[in-house]
Amino acid sequence: MALSESSLDPKHAKFDTVLGSGLGFSHVLRRGETFRIVDLEGNQAVDTLFYDAHDPSERYSAVDTIRSQGGIYLSAGSPLMSTEGRIMLEITADTCGRHDTVGGACAAESNQVRYALDKKYMHSCRDNFLLEIANRRPELTKRDLTANINFFMNVPVSPEGELHFDDGISAPGRYVEMRAESDVIVLISNCPQLNNPCNGYDPTPVRLLVWPA
Repeated sequence: MALSESSLDPKHAKFDTVLGSGLGFSHVLRRGETFRIVDLEGNQAVDTLFYDAHDPSERYSAVDTIRSQGGIYLSAGSPLMSTEGRIMLEITADTCGRHDTVGGACAAESNQVRYALDKKYMHSCRDNFLLEIANRRPELTKRDLTANINFFMNVPVSPEGELHFDDGISAPGRYVEMRAESDVIVLISNCPQLNNPCNGYDPTPVRLLVWPA
């Protein structure tokens, strides 16, 4: 785990908001801007996707990101690669130490398959993504929802290749910070999951900040 603190002062941020538990969010980051996600109460999963702001068909690629760094976990120094092989953002500071790239986003279908038939209609990250797209991002459609990053989520992989959704390794006030290397759309679901420990069975708010280039 590569822990690295930031020198940026929240007082100088150009954008600063608290995203409530279980809600969606989107924002355009300009090249050179720095984006921070703060886990306010600890153990909260933040499902995140990135798109090129001028051509959303180019988007964050889990495959290219994993391949470029030779590992499945993200931390300080990790480049977030696009489907065109370009660096979209780079993680410049991280006080959590590890973020998931393979666990995916919860959905009505996965809730039903993983947990119980009556869990199908519980709120999910895919619902958050779809609602945010429908309300605020006409340039995106449901076809643009691909493999996402789960910031702060702990998904160890066993030697046999099995995924385990374990208790988080984050804590109150820990954060991850990244610098945009091009203009990008950030799409977030502050995960509402209640059926596994990815957010301690209790979704909580996160703080989102942006500093100018």
